[in-house]
Amino acid sequence: MLMAELCKAGVHVKIDDHPCEIPDAIPFSRDRVHAAYDRDFAHRFWKALLQADRVLKQFRTGFIGKCSPVHFFWGSFDLAVTRFSGRRAPQHAGGVPGLPDAVVREAYSHEVSSAGFWPGSGSIDYPAFYSYAYPQPKGFRTSAIKPGSAFFSTELQEFLLPYDAVRTDHDPDAALLAFLQSTHEAAAKNGDRDRSALERPLGAPGAPPQLDAT
Repeated sequence: MLMAELCKAGVHVKIDDHPCEIPDAIPFSRDRVHAAYDRDFAHRFWKALLQADRVLKQFRTGFIGKCSPVHFFWGSFDLAVTRFSGRRAPQHAGGVPGLPDAVVREAYSHEVSSAGFWPGSGSIDYPAFYSYAYPQPKGFRTSAIKPGSAFFSTELQEFLLPYDAVRTDHDPDAALLAFLQSTHEAAAKNGDRDRSALERPLGAPGAPPQLDAT
């Protein structure tokens, strides 16, 4: 219906309905396998996304360099925010299922420190917060990270913090912010990034920062 109405309006759009970031994916128009829907779990996931979005937006206020908005990737179903150092990065190898290498290489054309929330898949069969750096600097994976329930996944090459560890913490916001901040610091310090030029104290999302009059 949508495509028909767009065509009537003279808007001709071609959409590739092949899922991204999923090996051996079935195009949506031919998928007769994945039709299950659990309203309760969908609602619970939406509520988790709202809370993650709120804290990720607060974390975003602590960076004055180029930074993405908090955004949702429908391919891997993760909510993410990415900080850029401003320096060029080595060319990415590509090879992400369902994504042209040119897209991946553009996304990782410059150094990044990226974090977000993900419902999990494969061997990580639980929801978790994640954080990674590209390129991964030496010493990143062995850095001291907070809170104690966070760990480095050699399989995914990124830090993980199980959602349940945050949900059951006495101060979930503080636990998540500690993870986001400590993993970013691991990327920035080990990657020799100019932190004084790119960072500032956390503020309130949507509010202008207080500037030093001096």
